Amino acid sequence: MILIGICGGTGSGKSTIVKGIIENFKKKGIVKILSDSYYKNYMSLNFKERSKINFDHPESIDFELLRNNLESLKNNKKIEEPIYSYKTHKRLKKNKVIFSQKIIILEGIHIFCDKRIVDLIDFGIYLDVEENTRLKRRVNRDVEYRGRSRKEVEERYFKMCKPMHEKYIDPSKKYADIILKDFSLKKVLNLISKTIK
Repeated sequence: MILIGICGGTGSGKSTIVKGIIENFKKKGIVKILSDSYYKNYMSLNFKERSKINFDHPESIDFELLRNNLESLKNNKKIEEPIYSYKTHKRLKKNKVIFSQKIIILEGIHIFCDKRIVDLIDFGIYLDVEENTRLKRRVNRDVEYRGRSRKEVEERYFKMCKPMHEKYIDPSKKYADIILKDFSLKKVLNLISKTIK
């Protein structure tokens, strides 16, 4: 059982890399956990109030539940992962049952921001991508898949995402086993293959 953490700022390519990792190692048995699924439950607030929450701050994550679920998976137990809606900024009422596998991938911007999670990760990778590229990717993603306007995405980026990245996310890369500035899927797969062996 190995827990691999894939971290990096918004738009750094985490999801693309993780998708490739899962495809490459699916025969070995692999499961993905998203730290975004563990945003705290703000169902008591209305949509306008939830829209003002700074989800880029580490305090927005329920690290206690995430830790408990990761520990369960590492102990070969199934878990119920929350399902979070980006469009409504809240958890759905239903959960997703996830069974433990030989390889667990933990993906998210906050995974190195809490020592309890860092201590559970066997091998951590930080994708260090320059800001202009990340911002462009975030705008394209949020407009196309999350129903946001370009203006809304850019305002949120410079008001919340950028300051939190500089204060919390980028400094947390010191907890990664390796920091990749120039990387490809092939390079990441080779790294993970060596780690698993």
